[in-house]
Amino acid sequence: MADEGNVISDLNLDNGEDAAPAAGIISQYVKDLSVESPNSPESFSWQEQPQIDVQFNIGARAIEGEVHEVELKIMCSSTTGAGTAWAVELSYCGLVGMRNLEEGQAHAFLFAEAPRILFPYARRVISDAVRDAGFAPLMLEPIDFNGLYLQQLQAQAQQAEAGIGEPAGHA
Repeated sequence: MADEGNVISDLNLDNGEDAAPAAGIISQYVKDLSVESPNSPESFSWQEQPQIDVQFNIGARAIEGEVHEVELKIMCSSTTGAGTAWAVELSYCGLVGMRNLEEGQAHAFLFAEAPRILFPYARRVISDAVRDAGFAPLMLEPIDFNGLYLQQLQAQAQQAEAGIGEPAGHA
């Protein structure tokens, strides 16, 4: 029994303070959504196989204290030789709470883990928006945000080693 008291005192917790690292999504929301169907109704009868273009960008900013906003921007469009059938731009955000994380852990959570958590919800918003515009729903493939994050860190390290100036920030 005496050993248990030593374990608690070794943690050096004052007044029940929780010093354990913690991170999580507080809330999530659509910040901006744009849906265009510039060539409707003609585009509904196009027979040519469309070219689907998907681009995404991740951003994060401090809001207040331990709270940050992570923004997942996704731009999708469907085009053929005849023109653009539809275009969707989504800014899907999450408020993230983080406490007692080292800087590297916090950065990884903001730019890899939080986007991984938000993506399925953003994917649904895009699918519904394309369907509601009168087209077949777009089902985006899952994205390996952790793998992309590690690739970007590796590329930045290689640039720094090569002396190519300042490493690029996360977009």
